[in-house]
Order: sequence, then structure tokens, then C-alpha cells
Amino acid sequence: MKLGVFTVLFQNMPFEEMLDHVKAHGLDAVEIGTGNYPGDAHCKPDVLLEDADARRKWKKAIEDRGLMISALSCHGNPLHPNKEIAKGFHETYVKTVKLAQLLEVPVVNVFSGCPGDHEGAKYPNWPVSAWPHDYTEVLEWQWREKVIPYWREWGSFAAQHGVKLAFEMHGGFSVHSPATLLRLRDAVGEVIGANFDPSHMYWQGIDPIQAIRVLGKVNAIHHFHAKDTAIDTSNVNMHGLLDTQSFTRVQNRSWMFRTVGYGHDLKHWADIVSALRLVGYDYVLSIEHEDALMSVEEGFSKGVANLKQVILRDPVAEAWWA
Repeated sequence: MKLGVFTVLFQNMPFEEMLDHVKAHGLDAVEIGTGNYPGDAHCKPDVLLEDADARRKWKKAIEDRGLMISALSCHGNPLHPNKEIAKGFHETYVKTVKLAQLLEVPVVNVFSGCPGDHEGAKYPNWPVSAWPHDYTEVLEWQWREKVIPYWREWGSFAAQHGVKLAFEMHGGFSVHSPATLLRLRDAVGEVIGANFDPSHMYWQGIDPIQAIRVLGKVNAIHHFHAKDTAIDTSNVNMHGLLDTQSFTRVQNRSWMFRTVGYGHDLKHWADIVSALRLVGYDYVLSIEHEDALMSVEEGFSKGVANLKQVILRDPVAEAWWA
């Protein structure tokens, strides 16, 4: 198992300074954004696609530090009902897949996207209830007319370029759970897998260890995000887990993203890593930082330290596996 970081958290650092910082913390891999929601601070697809020399130098800067690229990430909503918005997300996706092939990066991380509720819609619509039946009708229309057709075409495009797609199962998008991921995988093929992020499982009431076992049975985990979630039970009793309050309302929210080890203890994270090993996942744990209670550097450093305890099996971690 290797330890990496989603470098979007260092977007204010120049590329090579960021790489030096990552290397200094003893990491093995970088996950790099190519645009859309993650931004493109450390990777300009238009430049690297057109200039082989620039591409060689960019990749060499990573390899010279003993690092690997675990994935290129272009999370967006290519199914957005606003065609201009969808076009931008889609074009970045296409460029990212082409670039991943040229760089020999095996995985591109994405969101499934979320359509509107009819052809003339202006905004995405994420149904979360089976009744009234309007919601079920919307959901089935979305999958039949938008989700499956899009990803059948563009999943095939990724497969033709030798790239696997890792879908982050995220609320607000059509693929948000193991069941919805497997629904799309069944329709499209094995090019579809998960960018498994436990933080999005917790607030949906899903046990990530059990979810790993479900997806691992069919080798449907292509990448992994190391991020935690803390649940505030008193606030859950007020707002429920489908909490739509701003993330800035930290004291009032039912849940919030945390650094690994600050939502669930390291025994739990050891069990997550064990579950990954048991299903044959031996790739990268990529740290993502969205902890409102810690600075970027504090969250990153503590996440690295906690995950090293788990991965390297220090004496305490060894006892957990015994």
C-alpha cells in the first residue's frame, strides 16, 4: 500500500515546490487535478497535450523525486442540464483521459454528474425519496436518458485509451453509493470503478468497511481517498444526515469532514486498510484535506502521521491486526 496526497490542497504552491513538500513528508504518490472542480494549478492539459517536451519535463520532475502519479482528477458535472456548463466539464474530461494515456497514468478520478429532471431543466435534480412517485419517475428518466447513455459512450472512450475511471461516490450526484456505482458499472463495464472515499459513506449511513467488501468482490475499487467524517449526534437529531446547512456552520451541522483519525479512531482506519488488503487493493491511499478545524498544513501533517501508523504497522497497529 502506498501513501499519497491530492495536491489540490497545495494549489498556492508552485509545482516543483509542492513536489518537494510532498517528498519531504515521505509520501509515495501525487493525485493531480486537471481542471473542473479540482482546478489545474499543477497541471495544464492544453499545454501538456500539445508539447511533448513540456510533458516529458513535467513527468520527470515527479519521477526524479521518487514519486508516482496515482490519478489525474477532473471531478465535474458533464451531465449538467445547462449545456454550456456541461460542455466545459466534458471537454476537460476528454483532455484528461487523453493526457492520462500519454503520461501512462492508469486512473482518472471523476464524478458521475447529475442531470436535471427534464430536457428543459436549468439545474441538476438529485432525487432522495421514492415517494411521491414523481421522484422515482425523475430518477429513472435520468438514468435511462442521461446517465447511462453518456457514460456508455465516454466510458468506452476511456477504455480505448487504456484508462480506468474512478467515480467518487458523492452526495448530489447520480453515483453516490455502492449500489449506484454498481448499477452504472453493470451498464457500462469494468472501466467503471470507485474512487472510494469513506467520508462520503459515513454521512449516508453506510459502513465503509462493508462497502469495501461489496465493491471489492467485483474488483470495483480503482482509487482511494483518505478522508474522515465526524458525526454530531445531537445535531443529527435536529437536522438529520441530509444536512443542507453551509459547511461554515460548523457548530450546527450534523456532520463535517475531518482529517483521518479525527472522525474515527485509528483502529477503525486499520480495519479499513485491512478490508482493502483483503479484497486485493494494493494501490494508493490519497489524502484529501477538507477539515474546517485544521489548517492545510496541520491537517496534512496529522493525516500523514496517522496513516503511516496504519500502513507501516507500528507495534500498536500490529496488535490491531493480530
